[in-house]
Amino acid sequence: MTLNMQKQATNRVTSLCIKELQPGEIFVFGSNLEGQHGGGAALLAYRKWGAIWGQGVGLQGQTYGIPTMQGGVETIAPYVDEFIRFAQEHPKLIFLVTEIGCGIAGFRPEEIAPLFKEAVKVENIHLPQRFWDVLI
Repeated sequence: MTLNMQKQATNRVTSLCIKELQPGEIFVFGSNLEGQHGGGAALLAYRKWGAIWGQGVGLQGQTYGIPTMQGGVETIAPYVDEFIRFAQEHPKLIFLVTEIGCGIAGFRPEEIAPLFKEAVKVENIHLPQRFWDVLI
C-alpha cells in the first residue's frame, strides 16, 4: 500500500463506539435478510437512526444494512459490492462502516475486511481500524 493510502486510512477510521451521527453521516451495520434488528449494531441502528424493521438491505433512515447472517463470507460479498457502488453514487454522504459480521454473525475481521478492498479508494467510506489493519 502506498504512503498516500496509509494516510487516507488514518483519516477514515470508524469509531468503535458511535453514539451520535452528524447530518450526512450513515451508520453501516450488519443485518439479516429479514430485517429483524434484534441485537448488536442492528438494534442500535433501529433504536437510534431509523433502521426499518423488516428491511435487511440498503439505506434506511441514517443507516445502511449489509446482510451478514445468511451463510458464509461469499454470501456477504455481493451486498458489500452493492454498498460500495451506492457510496460512490452518493459522494456527499459519509458512510461509517462498523465491524459488520464480526459480532453476532461470528466472522473475524480477517475474513470480512478483504470484502472492502475496493472501498479503500472510496473517500466517503470509513472503515473500522481492524479492517484497515487487514487491508494495509
